[in-house]
Amino acid sequence: MRTRPSTSGHAVEAAPGPERAVRSLPEHRTYVEALTDQDPETYARSFLTSRAEAVSERFGGKPAVALELFGHRPVTAPTGCRSRASIVSAAHADGFSKRGSMDDKELLAERFQTQRGHLRAVAYRMLGSLGEAEDAVQETWLRLSRSDVSEVTNLAGWLTTVVGRICLDMLRSRAARREEPMADTFVPDPVVTPLGRVDPEQEMLLADSVGLALLVVLETLEPAERLAFVLHDMFAVPFDDIAPIVGRTSAATRQLASRARRRVQSAEPASDPDPARQREAVEAFLAASRAGDFEALVAVLDPEVVLRADSGPLVSGVAASKVVRGATTVAKGALMFRQYSAYARLALVNGAIGLVTEPEGRLISVMGITVVGGRITGIYILSDPERLERLGLAAPAA
Repeated sequence: MRTRPSTSGHAVEAAPGPERAVRSLPEHRTYVEALTDQDPETYARSFLTSRAEAVSERFGGKPAVALELFGHRPVTAPTGCRSRASIVSAAHADGFSKRGSMDDKELLAERFQTQRGHLRAVAYRMLGSLGEAEDAVQETWLRLSRSDVSEVTNLAGWLTTVVGRICLDMLRSRAARREEPMADTFVPDPVVTPLGRVDPEQEMLLADSVGLALLVVLETLEPAERLAFVLHDMFAVPFDDIAPIVGRTSAATRQLASRARRRVQSAEPASDPDPARQREAVEAFLAASRAGDFEALVAVLDPEVVLRADSGPLVSGVAASKVVRGATTVAKGALMFRQYSAYARLALVNGAIGLVTEPEGRLISVMGITVVGGRITGIYILSDPERLERLGLAAPAA
């Protein structure tokens, strides 16, 4: 087990990673490796409290309630305790001793690990945030590790509904905190991979890839509509299983998905599935930008093209967040920033050909592009410095 920072800055307990699973739990090696120079008593107290605070912030409870939910209570250092490893062991011994042998825990962790990519894919489509999706997966592991699933015959289905419920709570909490509607300029977190090379962690995210255009539409749905659409239409979860999560009948849940489907179908069409046609259009756009060729830019852009640029709340002036419509206006904007086109290179952005821009080794933007009929119909630019840094994106080699 590991601890990792959540997007809120708190420490959360990490689900077993592929490199260790749960084999290190008896010795708590990875916990000890992650410790600072805190004394044992302070670490034990902060470890439990920080996890409770993270859960409280995400799901709207109180830290004490979260501690009770996860079966924890304040831990006092054992008599004669000198090492941090032993105080961490004391903090965990209660939960693990009550729930079967370590062999059972290892098996459960291995079964969870086989579903991890699938759960992350569900959470990403639900939340549009890679960081929040990872938090939802960690929370799913916590709930699994503290649940009796001996009677569960379909663990994959059980985990899917659990992560769906967690994401629904997160969406509702997000909506409650937001004082204003989501800005039209918002661009979800992109999944960026080098051309021709996809690492195992991103394989599931890119399977049946969901483009940034679709994620933008999903952001406009009500939380329950988004859950019904994502679980049923994207992951074939029966309405009977979704209904208890949203607190509706199966028929009402079917209507939620139907409304969401109509919104999605009326939005921008999906990008051409042929990577060669995508690449041809993107390369033509990039070449015209570098050459300063206005007419060539207009020619590769659809007349009704829409550009969304999300620069974050701290950027102002010509680089500020904006929505631009029409080929002529988008082409003028591309020429305004042509000095950066020399540093742009092709990459896969959510499974489609896009661009990353990295002048002097510093990633400044990721551009998702929708190509339909050989022309660019949508451009989605994330250039928010804080989000790019938080995502840990590195511009991949072409």
